[in-house]
Amino acid sequence: MQIHKRPPSSLIFIFGGSGDLNLRKLSPALYNLFLDDWMPKKFDIVGIGRSAYTNEKYRERLLDGIRKFSRRKEEANGEWEKFSQHVSYLQMDAEDADAYSAISDVVKEKETQYGEHPNVIFYLAVAPQLVPDIASKLGPLNICADTKCTRIVVEKPFGHDLESARELNALLSSMFDENQIFRIDHYLGKETVQNILALRFANALFEPIWNRNYIEHVQITASETVGSENRGAFYENSGALRDMVQNHILQLICMIGMEAPVSFEANEIRNKKVDVLNAIRKIKTTEVQDYAVRGQYSEGWMQGAKVPGYRQEKNVDPGSGVETFAAVKFYIDNWRWQDVPFYIRTGKRMNAKSTIVNIQFRPAPNYAFPPEAADTWRPNRLTISIQPEMDIRLRFQAKRPGQNLVLSPVDMVFNYDEAYEEHEPEAYETLLLDVMEGNATLFMRADQVEAAWKIIMPIQEAWQGRQPVDFPNYAPNSWGPEDAEALIARDGFNWITLPQINGD
Repeated sequence: MQIHKRPPSSLIFIFGGSGDLNLRKLSPALYNLFLDDWMPKKFDIVGIGRSAYTNEKYRERLLDGIRKFSRRKEEANGEWEKFSQHVSYLQMDAEDADAYSAISDVVKEKETQYGEHPNVIFYLAVAPQLVPDIASKLGPLNICADTKCTRIVVEKPFGHDLESARELNALLSSMFDENQIFRIDHYLGKETVQNILALRFANALFEPIWNRNYIEHVQITASETVGSENRGAFYENSGALRDMVQNHILQLICMIGMEAPVSFEANEIRNKKVDVLNAIRKIKTTEVQDYAVRGQYSEGWMQGAKVPGYRQEKNVDPGSGVETFAAVKFYIDNWRWQDVPFYIRTGKRMNAKSTIVNIQFRPAPNYAFPPEAADTWRPNRLTISIQPEMDIRLRFQAKRPGQNLVLSPVDMVFNYDEAYEEHEPEAYETLLLDVMEGNATLFMRADQVEAAWKIIMPIQEAWQGRQPVDFPNYAPNSWGPEDAEALIARDGFNWITLPQINGD
């Protein structure tokens, strides 16, 4: 029995409908929402692209993607016939302004069929350089004038620097109201990321100690085992700093660092996040070497197979100075977090694929215990694992069984898979549902995007102005360059690699 409220009638246009993002993520997510009875009673999905497809051939392609990439591959055929009747394909050249009249025709047709005006959603699953042109051609359409029902969804990256982000925001704002623009970052749709807010603000255990008085430092690791794969051309214009730090990791810092909201209304949450970004200490270009480290992987071995270095990857400059690893020490200059360092690191070809947040608490005084009791003394720690495992671990001290007073760290673990029978939705399922419902809580606002760029611009400018002389400087299957260890060791700490039941 359905116990939840469906979104209003929705007509979803996917630019890049024949592309990889739709095949791997969007269509599987929409189909899963349909299987779980979350799709509107009246909906249609129109893929837009240059490739020539009949509706039937297009549906076959999407079904193939669901069979390969969906979290529920075994249910690919379950309700596909019903779902596919809502899927069609519109072949058009997005650069041809006259072709956009076909979109208006589809909207009018569906409006008549539904007996009401539906939400009209334009999802731009296209290369970043195509976004301004498509948005400019969508803006003049009469359907875009309805600010309550028309929405545009833009994938990251939101510009490649502060200036281009401002230009993109200005362009979008000239065509759409801010409440129509959904800047999507799939990290924010992950269950464990959303659970950070529940963990902090729904439990009296944590919020009173969530500050500089009790927290010593925070670490965020977002590591990948893959290289640039076939995205060399994209990565040459991006790098780890822009690809991961400017959006994903800064958003995690916002979730950890924000003040308690007075409500969960979208702009209230986003206001609190912007406050964090504005409070992050801006690093001077001349001081970047004291706060940030970059790296690039060499050729080597991963899981028994020889892999090329970044400079040997497809579509990569043989002398490239693009970083595939970045580590930064941030400070949030406000009452709650003053002088608490936030260490972040991200990279490709690293030892493990994981995204982990570690909240390290200040050590408790151990003077009351005999020396032999404190040999394995460890500070309390809260570890939030976002991927591949989804769990939360709280480390505390306990006495070992026996006649002697011996302490050792133990972990109390909450695991999503073990605690709940329901499977967690994929991030895109959560975010697409929010778009249909008009809930912008998990989406980035214009000022949020620009505030994030302001933080990393000094680092980016310093690195662009000084070509690295030691690249490549870390081997595959490692945890990055030695300088990253030195960055945190200078403060007397060490990187926490994976959640460990028995401590470091």
